[in-house]
Amino acid sequence: MVSSMTNGKAGSNEMARIRASCPECGDVELTIDQVRVVVCSSDNQGSYSFQCPSCRLAITKAAQPRVIDVLLASGVALTFWSMPAELDEAHDGPPICHDDLLVFHFDLERGDCMTELTGAGVQMQGSRSSS
Repeated sequence: MVSSMTNGKAGSNEMARIRASCPECGDVELTIDQVRVVVCSSDNQGSYSFQCPSCRLAITKAAQPRVIDVLLASGVALTFWSMPAELDEAHDGPPICHDDLLVFHFDLERGDCMTELTGAGVQMQGSRSSS
């Protein structure tokens, strides 16, 4: 739950207060500087986060556009982020499995592994063949 409120009379210069809910402490009051709004520019999903002033727990909650609008109208700063470009890359071959991780682990323990990895076209011992 998020609601915006102001202290004092209408038109006063007092800073807006935000009421949010901490899972440990219940409702808490925050200043606009204690709340952060982030929106993903790739899919327009938003969330807000804050640190509970009582228990210091870091809290992040998904938010509907209406909640984002209320927070922004109250003066909370907005930060945009975007999905990593790697999500749009084509992926060939099967996904990595536990055996692949074990082989990689043992290859890293070998003393000459980094020399092999930095060499051109060298494939790690036990890794899958691309053919």
